[in-house]
Amino acid sequence: MSTAVSPTGGRGGWLRRASGVARYVLTCWKLNLAATMEYRASFFMLAGMMFVNNCIWLVFWAIFFHRFPAVNGWELRDVMLLWGISAGGFGWANVLFGNFTRIAPIVANGELDVFLTHPKPLLINVLVSRMSLTAMGDFLFGLAIYALVGEHTWTGAAKYALGLLISGLLFLFVTLAAGTLAFFFGNAEGMASQLFNALVSLSTYPADIFKGTARIVLFTVLPAGFISYAPIGLLRRFDAVFVWFAAAAVAAFGLLAVVLFHVGLRRYTSGNRIAMRG
Repeated sequence: MSTAVSPTGGRGGWLRRASGVARYVLTCWKLNLAATMEYRASFFMLAGMMFVNNCIWLVFWAIFFHRFPAVNGWELRDVMLLWGISAGGFGWANVLFGNFTRIAPIVANGELDVFLTHPKPLLINVLVSRMSLTAMGDFLFGLAIYALVGEHTWTGAAKYALGLLISGLLFLFVTLAAGTLAFFFGNAEGMASQLFNALVSLSTYPADIFKGTARIVLFTVLPAGFISYAPIGLLRRFDAVFVWFAAAAVAAFGLLAVVLFHVGLRRYTSGNRIAMRG
């Protein structure tokens, strides 16, 4: 009896499927970018407004640190890097996976019907089908902060890129997990929105100002601490323990989000929605 592996299965088949998904994702990104560039004035206006909005917040922080030069060891440069990592991480995640903040309304309104008819992996298909215009301003703001106050060495650039990666993935997975609550509680848009806003807000304040229970929550249930402590534990001095815990948090929330989505999908009922994607 022959034991040869079929050329359509095994490792080769898995690689072909992965390659096909990767090509599909790249095509979606190209189409999203092309659609965005159809309205260049709107794109530059929205992205520019978000960039300016972030700068205004830094002006307030500069005024604060002019009065109090250091707070629990944090200086103005640290807070600027914190905002760069937080805004930049959110920016790239929302540019590439623009629907991760809209999972709750998509589920509640029956909009998944449009994606269920496609042969591509459902979750990836949903996430990459939209690109945020304003988020590009956030990402460019993150790059500008690095150019302004970052460590301009290969090591410094690598650490900052790692901070952006951790930040973006945490925003993506935590918000996705919150959005999947719509499978279980119906219209959970308000709940998911509150959790998302809390994550964004807490990730822009120095982690060391939180103590006791609030600090525990910041590094567990709502892991904004792994973003807000990055200027100290990753950029100022490389704390391997912090980085490993941050990576573990990313993996844990990523697994949680994917599991909740697929478990919740079994409870999904069609909204009888008829629509076309352009």
